[in-house]
Amino acid sequence: MCLEERVNTLTKYIVQGGKPLFGEVEISGAKNAAVAIIPAALMVDGTCRIENIPQISDVTLCLKILEQLGASIRSINRHTVEINCSHIRSTRTSYDLARKIRASYYLIGALLGRFGQAEVAMPGGCNFGVRPIDQHVKGFTTLGAKVVVEGGFIHASTETGHLKGAHVYLDVVSVGATMNIMMAAVMAQGDTVIENAAKEPHIVDLANFLNSMGANIRGAGTDTIKIRGVERLTGGSYAIIPDQIEAGTYMAAVAATGGQVLVKNIIPKHMDCITAKLVEMGVEVEEHEDTLLVRRTGKLQKTNVKTMPYPGFPTDMQPQVTAVLSLAEGTSLVTESVWNNRYRYVDELKRMGANIQVDEKTAVVEGVDHLTGAPIQACDLRAGAALVIAALAAHGESEISCVQYIERGYEDIVAKLRRLGADIRSVEEPGESEELEAHIG
Repeated sequence: MCLEERVNTLTKYIVQGGKPLFGEVEISGAKNAAVAIIPAALMVDGTCRIENIPQISDVTLCLKILEQLGASIRSINRHTVEINCSHIRSTRTSYDLARKIRASYYLIGALLGRFGQAEVAMPGGCNFGVRPIDQHVKGFTTLGAKVVVEGGFIHASTETGHLKGAHVYLDVVSVGATMNIMMAAVMAQGDTVIENAAKEPHIVDLANFLNSMGANIRGAGTDTIKIRGVERLTGGSYAIIPDQIEAGTYMAAVAATGGQVLVKNIIPKHMDCITAKLVEMGVEVEEHEDTLLVRRTGKLQKTNVKTMPYPGFPTDMQPQVTAVLSLAEGTSLVTESVWNNRYRYVDELKRMGANIQVDEKTAVVEGVDHLTGAPIQACDLRAGAALVIAALAAHGESEISCVQYIERGYEDIVAKLRRLGADIRSVEEPGESEELEAHIG
């Protein structure tokens, strides 16, 4: 459902828990790749065809922003669009649109890289901690841009109309900064090296997309990315990778409820960091070429989890795995080493009977025999997914509100779960929906 359709209604999920999951689930295109690749289309002087696009509200917003800038967008089918950015008429984004999505900061790198200037509204922040863009700014400045934050906008510009290749060292490993600087450097004059780069699969996907359009990027997926600037990108076709976090979420749901589910359309290697932890917890995982068979019949076992940059355990799976561990035998430790304040959902799990104590970046999770259904509220994307998992496993009925956060990153989650045998439905009630701010995961 589009955002406009929800102006006068509140949507909730009603879940009758306690049912194991059985069947097959098809994984959509990666949200974290799509929200960078769509802005990157701004750099292409011609038509690019993007396939395997997930049907989620963040993607809808990205496409609207491009249209507002002058892009021509044609929907081929539900998961394929053609974008032509040959006639971009503005390098200033809409304030109202850009502030609703954290990934709007990718527009800076794309616009700056192609046009030598960008004015992008400060993206909304997430409720689980400070997410500074200082490393992004450092990269743009090193490439020769002047960056000023004023009146709620980030203004980036070059005196000559183009950036110049340079050596950029990131002080901290940052996925967003790595992708943004990479985009900016694609059409810079000369060579750029990004050191201490992040290695996530969606970084490799963005590099592959840009290369398929005519860029010259090497080393994506390692800590050193080398970019030779080109004069223009000319168009082509590209399919987005499957969503690692969506796949991990359904795997976690099977772990919590029991049952057996074939997770389809995935890249198993991307799942290794998640699979390993679930196996430690007593979940059986069989790997095939592009599927994983996930089964849980016995009791869940305790384990310790620490979030780390890829190939470590992803921070975007921390809430979901914590929900599962709340049902495991014994005491587990979950350490969040990427973001601060990412445990706000814990209070909601406690309403369901979970025994979790949070001390700064560590959650001590004492497993309980069962959770009990309750009225609960999503506070961000991945927290919302964790609450869905908890509700599916709980005894009785749960009512989940603020589900707009969940629909930012999960395509057709209710329908997909229903096909697995879950008793979950979406209901709409009269009322004024909260303004959807940018909560990322």
